[in-house]
Amino acid sequence: MKAERDFWSRRRAGVQAEAEAEARAQAVAPPEDTRSDAEILAEFNLPDPDTLISGDDVAAFMARAVPEHLRRRALRRLWRLNPVLANLDGLNDYDGDFTTGSVPTGMLQTSYQVGKGLRAHIEALAAQAENTPEPEETVGEEPPVIVETKAEPAAVAETVEEPDVEDIEDHAPRPRRMAFTFKQPQEAQA
Repeated sequence: MKAERDFWSRRRAGVQAEAEAEARAQAVAPPEDTRSDAEILAEFNLPDPDTLISGDDVAAFMARAVPEHLRRRALRRLWRLNPVLANLDGLNDYDGDFTTGSVPTGMLQTSYQVGKGLRAHIEALAAQAENTPEPEETVGEEPPVIVETKAEPAAVAETVEEPDVEDIEDHAPRPRRMAFTFKQPQEAQA
């Protein structure tokens, strides 16, 4: 017999060992409890979880011997009775839905224009506001109706001058260069 077995031989032996261990665990496992909830509660001297009132101690329900479904019923009742647990104030860190902030809920309005940016649009609106004459007030007459018109995007594009590439290059910061100095190793003194 070889000292080293191939992968598949080791795998088959491992699967067989797992099956044997599972069969032994099932043979040792206690049978499922077929008693009613009332019998279990009487055995552990516990009250009915649905009849708990505010101030009752639920620590006895947390024992390992108490079945999981009774423990959960007691905790649900505790959560319903305690106003601190039942009424969340919304200040919990994990309460919020943080996915809604990344997607706008309605139509998003902005003064940004593709290819023009914000600055050109704002300057055009400022120039339009400066050119609009203020109405003169007259006594006894109705004031004239002022109708605001929006500038067309093509008109805005004509009024804005594109900056020269040379101006941008003059104001651009110059790249920094790293300087390295190396010390020569001292020769061994003889």
